[in-house]
Amino acid sequence: MAGAELVVTGTVLTVDESRPTAEALAVADGRIIAVGTRADLADVIGADTETIDLGDGCVMPGFVEAHGHPLMEALALSDRIVDIRPVTLRDAGDVVAAVRRETAARGPAGAYLSGWDPLLQPGLPRPTPAWLDDIAPDGPLVIVHNSGHQAYFNSAAAERAGLTRDTPDPKGARYGRGADGELDGSAEEIGAVFPLLGGAIEPGSYPGMLRDECARLNRAGLTTCSDMAFDPAFAPLLEQVRDELTVRLRTYEMSTPQMSTAATPGQGDDLVRQVGIKIWVDGSPWIGNIALSFPYLDTAATRTIGAAGSCGHANYTREQLAEIVGAYFPLGWQMACHVHGDAGVDVILDVYEEALRRHPRPDHRLRLEHVGAIRPDQLRRAADLGVTCSIFIDQIHYWGDVIVDGLFGEERGSRWMPAGSAVATGMRISLHNDPPVTPEEPLRNISVAVTRTAPSGRVLGPQECLTVEQAIRAQTIDAAWQLFADDVTGSLQVGKYADLVVLSADPRTVPPERIADLEVRATYLAGRRVYGR
Repeated sequence: MAGAELVVTGTVLTVDESRPTAEALAVADGRIIAVGTRADLADVIGADTETIDLGDGCVMPGFVEAHGHPLMEALALSDRIVDIRPVTLRDAGDVVAAVRRETAARGPAGAYLSGWDPLLQPGLPRPTPAWLDDIAPDGPLVIVHNSGHQAYFNSAAAERAGLTRDTPDPKGARYGRGADGELDGSAEEIGAVFPLLGGAIEPGSYPGMLRDECARLNRAGLTTCSDMAFDPAFAPLLEQVRDELTVRLRTYEMSTPQMSTAATPGQGDDLVRQVGIKIWVDGSPWIGNIALSFPYLDTAATRTIGAAGSCGHANYTREQLAEIVGAYFPLGWQMACHVHGDAGVDVILDVYEEALRRHPRPDHRLRLEHVGAIRPDQLRRAADLGVTCSIFIDQIHYWGDVIVDGLFGEERGSRWMPAGSAVATGMRISLHNDPPVTPEEPLRNISVAVTRTAPSGRVLGPQECLTVEQAIRAQTIDAAWQLFADDVTGSLQVGKYADLVVLSADPRTVPPERIADLEVRATYLAGRRVYGR
């Protein structure tokens, strides 16, 4: 056997069903060349081999973010956009103070902030045009909702973006308007939100922002991340830092009004590859625009977001979705459809079923994203079609109490993000953070999937809990499978890249509620340490 450049000994959690655990693994040329007992690997250790004894720690596959936005988060968490998310600022007064400080500091250059969330920051003012113009009289002001599905903008921002009362709504998105037809300072969905952020993008600074983003992901133990809103306009900027990337990227290009792309399915290599097309079937539960078969409750929370008694709505009609999927799927693209509401799930499953009937494909891995309100019968139907779900489990940690008490009630709210029912169908699922909506925290995802504990300490739908082993798979090999990357990463097997994370303990041996607090001691991409304390 060839000599190893790196040998790691201790608790090795492989996530390989044929050998779930081992005592050692060996790496050469960025790939795993051996996994086994210490004795098995004795022959590959030479004079130049680096050896690492894990002690009380554990090595496992690097975590995989199946639903991320690293190219967007690089900007959102840069010094050009102020972070006002509830994880950063919980008090409404502090949020407003941050808005005032940034507008005063930026002046005509424009102020951009992200993370506004009236549900988790109660007491925020209504961002009316008058309020926005009063706070920022001298330059553009854009405040993005924590969900990313809504933004608020003042008159100067509208002028900079070229928006007027006559501006047509983008396909699948809209600009809010008053009874007189004038813009009301709100934008809903990506096609309307993204153009408002043009003034925040500084191409010369972006490569540094992306390097910082990779470092953030590595600190969380990530080695592979999807980009679920890829814009080809970012491709040249991405290429500038390609040799410095410390995370594998799998990109999903946003569907366009033209329903076309210059890319081909799977183009790229093991570091950066374009694998899919993204559609937003509906919006966010936190702003009231998800497509439900049942109404929001009438509570202070739902009145705050203007959703009391509403069943929400979809961004597209069934016919429009069929047209979009029909334009891309026959060309070999994997489709990933954001959908929260159960009514929206019914529609997109109908569309998927028809697409598969017309264009059968044995390994399509069609995806549903988030699926907060998906029902057990819909999960069974999805599994029968070969459709897979990526589940935003961390919503329980941050919004769990609001979901039950403020939005949907005990019966429906306690089943939110039904990971247990999904796995029970035999479906391979992933867990995700949708950053920057929530921070990149795969260990917390595993903990929340196993405990389903809301901020108050209550457990939502204990029948939906995963085992630790199931949750680990959903954050490693099964997430990699969704990204068509399981052939090169996601488990510790001979021939795969040595994409590793070293933890302070084996997550299977600590109380589930403590998994979130485990320390990431080191992260390796292709055998090279990209993070370590």
